[in-house]
Amino acid sequence: MNYFAFIIGNFRFLTFGFLLTFFSSFGQTYVISVFNPDIRAYFDLSHGDFGMVFAIATVGSALCLIWFGRMIDRVDLRKYTLAVLGGLAFACLLMAMVPTTFFLFLALFALRLTGQGLMTHTAATTMARYFEEARGKAVSLVSLGGPVGQGLLAIAALAISKSIGWRWTWVVFAALVAVVVFPLALLLLRGHKERHQTFVARAVTQISPERGGVRSWSRREVLKDARFYLILPVMLAPSYISTGFFFHMAHLVESKGWSLTDFTEAYFLYAIVLGVVSLITGSLVDRVGAVRLLPSYMIPQGMAMLAIAAFDHPGTALIYMLASGVTVGLRVTIGGALWAEIYGVAHLGGIRALATAFMVFSTALAPVTMGWWIDMGVTMETIALGCSVYAVLSSLLAWFALRFRHDRMPAE
Repeated sequence: MNYFAFIIGNFRFLTFGFLLTFFSSFGQTYVISVFNPDIRAYFDLSHGDFGMVFAIATVGSALCLIWFGRMIDRVDLRKYTLAVLGGLAFACLLMAMVPTTFFLFLALFALRLTGQGLMTHTAATTMARYFEEARGKAVSLVSLGGPVGQGLLAIAALAISKSIGWRWTWVVFAALVAVVVFPLALLLLRGHKERHQTFVARAVTQISPERGGVRSWSRREVLKDARFYLILPVMLAPSYISTGFFFHMAHLVESKGWSLTDFTEAYFLYAIVLGVVSLITGSLVDRVGAVRLLPSYMIPQGMAMLAIAAFDHPGTALIYMLASGVTVGLRVTIGGALWAEIYGVAHLGGIRALATAFMVFSTALAPVTMGWWIDMGVTMETIALGCSVYAVLSSLLAWFALRFRHDRMPAE
């Protein structure tokens, strides 16, 4: 089935996933960072102080995601979605009213948990669970909400903030979630009860390996599986590398003698490439599987890191953006389908929550660790070279892990 026919046949449910991914932007770094100067000025925080509050809130949200994320396996999707949206609306409202640094931490924690964590987790889990034969297409389509939100909501946040101030901007965000996203999500989930019943009936007939199915692993069984830990490094690599280099892009540009304006303008190219590659990968995943693609998807970003380590020409920035967009585009779709292919879908929410928590933790760790190295005098070229080595080693670990049969049964 081509993309057009697939979209027409599943328009409402795909729109639901896109909607959640799009509005997850309220908890993403690129929207929150728009208010960085205003927040630091109001609370008299240095760059390091605000960065530390943000990092601790992000790590805390990652830990809580492990528990809250698994509830999607047990709670009706409509109730779960409304709870997540309610949490996001509350987080936006809290952000608008924070009186002290402690409440700022709570607001950031709530935004990161509901926005970056649970909104994207809900979208990706539902697409991977309910679209078995077209899992890659579904994940790739809803993931486009990320770059679209990145391009629209970050700009809107800046424009609204300049007009009515940063606090009232968060009030607008809260009202938007409550008045628009709430009813729209319910409308798009009409008929989900029948979809879920079909999924349950299909799952019952596919738990036997003799019938070509994959028995669903529990999260406890996954935690005992060595493959999970061997695959994690390559799954976390794009999040760690991209977050770290984007966070410290001003230092990178300064050390290379590049133009910050040119570098940031190339960010749009990154978003476009990410979206296009994600769509292409969707069809590829449906044909050959995410498992086969996983060990090689870090090649573009690994090569980009080598380019940064070796060259100072301004064109290197363009190569970095292109290559990073390719790898992250591959990662979005492969990551959305991989765990379902290996461990089944019955407990997919809990398994994805665990993997997503590690991802969120890596995004909190990257700015801090790279910042420490920069403070110690380590050059961006050396850091880039280290990241390229990380890309190679993590890919080899994943290749080794997937030599085992990915559909074998867990021990009873």
